[in-house]
Amino acid sequence: MTSAEDLLNPQDFNLAQINIALMKATLEDPIMAEFANALDEVNAVADRSPGFVWRLQSSTGNATDIRAYSDPRMLVNLSVWRSVEQLRIYVYQTLHGEFFVRRRQWFEKYPGEHFVMWWIPAGKLPTVEEAKAKLEHLAQHGDSPEAFTFAKLFPPNRS
Repeated sequence: MTSAEDLLNPQDFNLAQINIALMKATLEDPIMAEFANALDEVNAVADRSPGFVWRLQSSTGNATDIRAYSDPRMLVNLSVWRSVEQLRIYVYQTLHGEFFVRRRQWFEKYPGEHFVMWWIPAGKLPTVEEAKAKLEHLAQHGDSPEAFTFAKLFPPNRS
């Protein structure tokens, strides 16, 4: 039987996550200004958050110029955390959460899967290609040990 401790704080694994979002306009557009101006501060909150391990970023300090999709308005956020609970706290209970609840001001409603988590061995970093494959896996199979959401958590595969 899996304990809550195994789900929330596995010792040999970290939690990778990707979320994607389609901006209503380019970052230079005035409707994106509040979001663009807050990026550094929101990223700094992540960097200081308990359980934070790593996030995808370019030399700009964020990932807004990393093109994972053909549409230049598509943003990708890829990060690694020590536990589900630590990621959940960052997402919903920090400055990030304040922007998250207002996301429709800046982002289109995305028709497909836009968020997924999966376990990786501690010390490994995910690639954008791997993360996109996890989104696809979630879209095809729903929540599973390979790719899941906050709605249905799975422990790491220790075999």
